[in-house]
Amino acid sequence: MLNNKKGKVLDNFLRFLDSESYVYDHGIINSNHYGVPQNRKRYLLNATCLSDIIQLPEAEYDKSQTVRNYIGVHNGFSSIEDGHKDKTDFMHTTAFLLDKNKKRIRKTPKDGGTRLSWKDDPGLQIDAYRCKDTIFRDVYGRMFWNKPAPTITTRFNSLSNGRFGHPEEPRAISLREGATLQTFSKTYVFKGSNEAAIAKLIGNAVPPELAKRIGITIIRSWENAVISS
Repeated sequence: MLNNKKGKVLDNFLRFLDSESYVYDHGIINSNHYGVPQNRKRYLLNATCLSDIIQLPEAEYDKSQTVRNYIGVHNGFSSIEDGHKDKTDFMHTTAFLLDKNKKRIRKTPKDGGTRLSWKDDPGLQIDAYRCKDTIFRDVYGRMFWNKPAPTITTRFNSLSNGRFGHPEEPRAISLREGATLQTFSKTYVFKGSNEAAIAKLIGNAVPPELAKRIGITIIRSWENAVISS
């Protein structure tokens, strides 16, 4: 919507809200400021015709929203290898790595390392990234312990699709680790036909902690409307 220059979809929609006497608040927010250990920027719009005011959730700048405080052995995640299959509802399941990718992740420094650590190894360097050290640096990278995770996408369990390497173990993060970084409860059960389908469910979801804060602002707006009436 924001990038549709020809149709100006968002501008048209806002004009529609104005014409129908809605009040609204909108903008780009980062989920990391709303209880989520992840840099996840999204456009958010809250609107109502029941109250005179509605706001976006108030941002919280909490330095504890980092990978370290959500995953890892110290948070109940056992140390596992790539290709591990967890048949329980906990789904601490990881994608299998080809031998070359196993070598790549083992040569990638722990805690935030990138593919640049093996760019001069002709057996590991990827042709598409030769002489491109300043772009796509997150691909094949590891997460940082003391920083928020990158955006959990629908392919977060794939090492080659972003900075989805575990901070210290030689693998991509598991399905449950991705769900936890999305702030799903560890007891939440996901249903899908395969690992890719479950990863898609997790990656496409609005993080529950963000959703909760959005819900609170809507409830407050409704309560204000009831009191005013």
